[in-house]
Amino acid sequence: MDSGGRVGLIRGRMTRRALALGGAGLAAGYVLHPGGRTAAMPEAIVEIWPQPVSDPASYDAYIPAACKSGDFYQYSCEFDAAWAVLKTYGIDSTFEELLGAIKIDRRIEPYYEETGEGVVIYGGDISTAYSGDYTGNFLARTTGAAMRHVFKHFGMRVTHVHDRKRIEQNLQRGRLIWIKTTVDFKDWVPATWITPGGKRIEVVLSNDHAAIVIGYDRRVVVIRDILGPTSSNWERPYEYEVEWETFLRCWAAQGSDGLAVGPPDAA
Repeated sequence: MDSGGRVGLIRGRMTRRALALGGAGLAAGYVLHPGGRTAAMPEAIVEIWPQPVSDPASYDAYIPAACKSGDFYQYSCEFDAAWAVLKTYGIDSTFEELLGAIKIDRRIEPYYEETGEGVVIYGGDISTAYSGDYTGNFLARTTGAAMRHVFKHFGMRVTHVHDRKRIEQNLQRGRLIWIKTTVDFKDWVPATWITPGGKRIEVVLSNDHAAIVIGYDRRVVVIRDILGPTSSNWERPYEYEVEWETFLRCWAAQGSDGLAVGPPDAA
């Protein structure tokens, strides 16, 4: 990254998780998980129970969400977060089942270009489908609008959430909030995703991520992050707090894209 914050062409395989585009700049190579596993290898489901970052009773709302040790694949964060949401409500799922519940748009394998108007990513229609190779393309991703069908497939109640008020209301009602944000809530390089039909979607270039809001108080939101420790941040916990101001700023970079998910009989 140069002093103007522009990113040069990325060649070869890289992980969007490794590219926390703050002061550290652009980092190349595989993301390694503890034990040296490359994220290109599928991760078996190993349930874990992280310690709460603070006393759950101290929050205005807190839902003890399920967790597992790392992502299924290097770029599968949307599905990893979905697994945790479903598991919290007693639904077991596999990666194959989650993937099978969403449309896959294979018309264009995502790639990006730098233009006079900024970074442009060309790919499938992420407003309705998943686009990209989740095992090898750091641009692979989707949005809440498409992931909504995954949760509906498993019989969950799903509503779109785009502001703080709705996050608070839904957590109070016992619903978790699936979100798109940036890795570790760090700064980002803005990009415009262009679909085959010409639709333009504002996204981030390389530190696109999905996580879950599981609690809040006046000062912070509480995050469940299945990614856990990797070479981009060996200290990354599975549960942490983010101040509201930082949370809302980074969430807005992804269009304040969120889904409130809970059982169909939730209040």
